[in-house]
Amino acid sequence: MFKSILVPIDLADTDLAKPAIATATTLSQNWSGSVRLLNVLPMTPVMLAEYVPADFDEQQRQTSEEALAIVARESGIDASHISSVVRQGGIYHEILEEAAQMKADLIVMTSHRPAMRTYFLGSNAGHVVRYAKCSVLVVRH
Repeated sequence: MFKSILVPIDLADTDLAKPAIATATTLSQNWSGSVRLLNVLPMTPVMLAEYVPADFDEQQRQTSEEALAIVARESGIDASHISSVVRQGGIYHEILEEAAQMKADLIVMTSHRPAMRTYFLGSNAGHVVRYAKCSVLVVRH
């Protein structure tokens, strides 16, 4: 049923992602599917560009790719069934773009329990749920 699963991960809080990774692992094993881990890097603000090294974005990407490789190894998913990618831009926009590009059947993501501020402002998980063209499973933390 779910052959292609996307799992967005915030590398600043990998503990938050563990329930989503565990869920994706179980689902991928049940349906012999594949999992893609995704990390989205924010764009470097123009006003900070002159204060960071010229290769700052590339350094950030490389660090993120290395961290995702570690998360992938620790997931317990066979290496032939897991991949990872780093994108740069707006979080929910990049999640939706990656899901469309890989033709994901399911997005599994973790979200904090709703707080009053998210009822008014929305959240990345809320945007993904509203606009994704595939199923979305939100695992509450």
